[in-house]
Amino acid sequence: MDWKVNLFNHCNMKNLLPSIIIALAIVIFGLCVKAGIDNVANRDRKVTVKGLSEMQVPADKVTWNLSVYETGDNLSSLYDKMTATTQKVVDFLTANGIKTEEIAVNPPDVDDRVSNRWGDEKIPFNYKLTTGISVISNNVSAVRALVDKQGELLKQGIALGGENNLHYEYTDFQTLKPQMIEESIANARSTAEQFAKNSGSRLGKIITANQGVVSMESVEQNPSQMNVRVVSTIVYALKN
Repeated sequence: MDWKVNLFNHCNMKNLLPSIIIALAIVIFGLCVKAGIDNVANRDRKVTVKGLSEMQVPADKVTWNLSVYETGDNLSSLYDKMTATTQKVVDFLTANGIKTEEIAVNPPDVDDRVSNRWGDEKIPFNYKLTTGISVISNNVSAVRALVDKQGELLKQGIALGGENNLHYEYTDFQTLKPQMIEESIANARSTAEQFAKNSGSRLGKIITANQGVVSMESVEQNPSQMNVRVVSTIVYALKN
């Protein structure tokens, strides 16, 4: 009797096996279809966010452009006069903490007033010589102090003309870069997480990332202070 029962059970299992396999295949296929539908639904769900890191640092480099000019009728004597004037300006700079190698003197530019006049226009002098002088230094405080002492040159009969401005820079950004990029990315993720929460989603992986656009500019109230900004743009996937 027992062998008949075992034979019956064996036959039933043999008959049910294909059905079980088919059922499992249907379940697996359904799960795959669902996963495919979810992928399609989530494929275009993403959010683009920007993260900002901002810091103020003192400038570590300054460029000061100034010029001097002389006027007269004899070009040869005027050139000698310009050479003496230029030397006085260089002496003034070096006496106040600027190194010789930080000073660049350009060749004089000659304005021939006679050749450039119109018709019978009367001119007070025949020639105007202009020499540009540039100071490029890491001694920012010394250059700033010199700007306020320009009156000493006027007392020597030297008038500054043309460009007379300061341009500040911060050259050690590579030291700040890792920290600022990390901060900007963290701020971007925080914004993305808040967006995902508000939209009833979950934040997924990063799709694309721009590690940071850097900008530097002088602070309006204090030009020797530089405002350094790093903006990172990151695209995150969103999930249900």
